[in-house]
Amino acid sequence: MCLLKQNIEKDRSGTVRLIPEQPEDMWHLYNLIQKGDQLTATSVRGVKTETSTGSVSTDRVHVKLTISIEDIFFDNKYVGLGQYHTLDVEMNQQFTLAKGEWDMISLERIKDACDITKQADVAVVTMEEGLAVVCLLTQYMTVVRQRVEVAIPRKRKGSTTNYEKGVVRFYENVYRAIKQHIDFSVVKVVVIGSPGFAVKTDDKVIMENKKKFLLVHTSSGHKGAAAQEVKALDSFYQMLNNDPDRAFYGYDDVCKAAENGAIGTLLVTDELFRAAGYPDAPKDARLSNANVLVFSSLHVSGEQLNQLTGVAAILNFPLIIDSDIDE
Repeated sequence: MCLLKQNIEKDRSGTVRLIPEQPEDMWHLYNLIQKGDQLTATSVRGVKTETSTGSVSTDRVHVKLTISIEDIFFDNKYVGLGQYHTLDVEMNQQFTLAKGEWDMISLERIKDACDITKQADVAVVTMEEGLAVVCLLTQYMTVVRQRVEVAIPRKRKGSTTNYEKGVVRFYENVYRAIKQHIDFSVVKVVVIGSPGFAVKTDDKVIMENKKKFLLVHTSSGHKGAAAQEVKALDSFYQMLNNDPDRAFYGYDDVCKAAENGAIGTLLVTDELFRAAGYPDAPKDARLSNANVLVFSSLHVSGEQLNQLTGVAAILNFPLIIDSDIDE
């Protein structure tokens, strides 16, 4: 993401002008743009005109529009007041986003998206016999580039020819997938999640980058074994087991913890964060200097957090909330 201009007033209203440059930038924008925001960008609109003979023709006109998300709020000679128009935010196309209030979470999201050092340059290949998954890991999502499956015949006593041929074919396919989907000019580390993997080739690119390969043990060859971000949930689960009065999950309980200024770390999925009325909890948490982590639902860690209601919190101190007390 490229930040071209930022103008935030003392009352926290203002605009930013951005250019999305990477596919992951679209995910940032998906979480950044909210109902009621104003977005300005160029677009193409079909305009109907009537000729002197009474026939109607439609011309495609390039226009610069400012729209209010879900509501059109201004007049344009090609777009009448009250009419609707869809703006497509595209790669390498600048736009301006205006908010009535820029909170710190939104500003930090722009900062992270524009800071290239925040982007993870990691590739992961998880494998088990006959199954491999080639993934690219960024800070916010795990992107599966190719799934390799090869049927390997069982070993038979006295004859292993077919088995060995199947294993060779499997590793050849994995090798081709690595060559096709991993750009070694960008990727800094390639994690091989399988014991016994070796590259038996004199391929120049692979040999020049062999120091980037790291062998680790994984429980399986499936996508979930590749996600490093899931470690962010470890401390919460440990707290839930060891000191449950400092580990809250569920919307109501987490909101109560935020109201009491008890949250040390807030974990919330992007789906809940975008929900109408929900951002109050993260804002309350930030007021008490809590660490707010927004998990991508496209990432395995976000999938796990969604299974846990989509929101959880590690508290700075024990908090007992009895919701069954009659008032």
